[in-house]
Amino acid sequence: MRNVFALALALLSASPLSAQEGARLPLTWENIFTRSTGARQAVLSPDGSRVAVTATTAGASGIFLIESSGGTPILLVEGGSSPVWMPDGRAIVYSAQGDFWRASVDAGSLPLRPASGHPDLLQVTRNRQGGRSVRPSPDGKSLAFYSGRSGSQDIWLVPSDGSAPPRQLTQESMAPDDFRFAPAWSPCGKQIAYFSNKADYWEDDIWIVDVTTGEERQLSHGLMASSSPVWSPDGSRIALLATSKDEYWYEDLAYIYLLDPGAGTESIVPMQIHATDWLHNLGVFWSGDGGELFFPYLERGRMELWRVPADGGVATRMTSMGGHFRSYHTSADGSAFVFVRSTPTRGSEVDYLTSAGGQVQQLTRFATRWEGLAEPEEISFRSWDGLYIQGFLFLPPNFDPSGRYPALVQVHGGGTNSYPDALNTTEQYLAQKGYVVLAVNYRGGSGFGRPFQDLGIEDWANGQARDAAAAAAFLRTQPWSNGKVGIYGFSYGGITSMAAIARVPEAFDAAVPMAGIYDFADAYTNADRLGKIFIKTGHGGSPDERPAVYAVSNPLGRIQNVETPVLTMHGEADVRAPYRQFQLATEILAREGKIFEAHSYPGEPHGFRNPMNRVDMYRRLEAWFDLWLRRGGPDR
Repeated sequence: MRNVFALALALLSASPLSAQEGARLPLTWENIFTRSTGARQAVLSPDGSRVAVTATTAGASGIFLIESSGGTPILLVEGGSSPVWMPDGRAIVYSAQGDFWRASVDAGSLPLRPASGHPDLLQVTRNRQGGRSVRPSPDGKSLAFYSGRSGSQDIWLVPSDGSAPPRQLTQESMAPDDFRFAPAWSPCGKQIAYFSNKADYWEDDIWIVDVTTGEERQLSHGLMASSSPVWSPDGSRIALLATSKDEYWYEDLAYIYLLDPGAGTESIVPMQIHATDWLHNLGVFWSGDGGELFFPYLERGRMELWRVPADGGVATRMTSMGGHFRSYHTSADGSAFVFVRSTPTRGSEVDYLTSAGGQVQQLTRFATRWEGLAEPEEISFRSWDGLYIQGFLFLPPNFDPSGRYPALVQVHGGGTNSYPDALNTTEQYLAQKGYVVLAVNYRGGSGFGRPFQDLGIEDWANGQARDAAAAAAFLRTQPWSNGKVGIYGFSYGGITSMAAIARVPEAFDAAVPMAGIYDFADAYTNADRLGKIFIKTGHGGSPDERPAVYAVSNPLGRIQNVETPVLTMHGEADVRAPYRQFQLATEILAREGKIFEAHSYPGEPHGFRNPMNRVDMYRRLEAWFDLWLRRGGPDR
């Protein structure tokens, strides 16, 4: 009987962990876009003892709790997202069903569900008008959050016990279509720092609002914010990532700025490197004594955590993890960190590290365990002007150097970002299907210093497109090449794909540009705010001010040169790369008599929300490359 009981106990204790482990799945488009699991966000409790993790697992989706020392994750809330800890560490606040909720982390009868009426789950707001980036006040009595219900992105306040409806605090602080960053309470709880374009539509300044009176004042004047502001522990300074208004709008190569709310001054922390905001999603943290700053920095596709004295000096790297992290967080005293990180052969999991350094500890096993993943090979190839460009080379399983393979060039999105050495299931899948895939970090991107990013200034879709063409030429020289090379990319990758076949017509045998901008001057008139700023800063001014620069970046003006069969796809609700770009491209391709197919997706914005539309898009991409790179066209 003792052995039977022991076996039953072992099975019971093992079952929660196995249920929360990622499933082992083959790489298919449907699995990638509909069954992929993993961690999405992780936040440490104020004392650093526990971690709240937003994740999707094989059996559940919601907010999990796990001890920072390790152990089995527990599903706290079913279906919630974006958790933040209350200051006392006894509850979290999160988003669900268009409202904010507060959940006790020591509740019984888990998981908590919004419809359950559980006494440990409190609905704070009840209007389903949406909100984001909620932050509790230092005393835990109020919550500040952003909402567009006023017609602009403003900060609203609501009691954390839900005893009163939300009240608007700021007035017209940000454009309604700009959803970046979070409000930041001062340690005393009397002020909130936030970013605003109230002074100038084209600028991202830091402002401060008095919580009691609602009085607002502009604090910064010379910077463009790239992250949320963060107060020092004593409230004397505010740190953030930002670029200077009199420089290029560098992405992932920001300064750390310090603002003095009392004196109204701003200064750059001197150090030998820059900081990485990664699409304005990452920021900076203070140490508990206010003497140090922690920040991420991307080099050659890999993200690591760094430390610098708050007054400046030599920055030193704290981690040697490799891979890439999409978010990170620290305890209140800066003594511990968590990262949501992936590697080329591991999905997004939560890793933990203390400020003493050493090796990171993996806390979760949520991510899908994809079959057949392989480490890509990091290479460099010589480009058209002698520069060497980094690439990650994905090879088919059981690759035979004496065989013959078609090849693909992947060009990343963002333009001023880079291709990360992380889990990239699209390239892994295509390699498993027999393609050699080279993902290139073309000029103008991040991870190689500002001089490398400077190469793209006022030269968008030109030198970058030629880098992609040089990658194709390099692949054709390899002894295994069957002579056929395709190119594909999404967003700025779509731009570069279209530009490459227009500028170097002989470079590619098939192309799939997706969700790109092909006439920046036209997109300037109808993109969302962030898109307009990106276009204006990248070209050094408006189309009226810099017509010659816009002529350089215009692939549509060179469509007559295209010899490559093109499949172009786009979301019809896209405002970052406006849908009109797709319409213009297809109209000109048809008028010029080019070989092309086009497909658009009703209701889809730039990021695509319906996973089955992504499945359809990439099935079409694969079929297009099979047609032209394997079979030689429809008549072969």
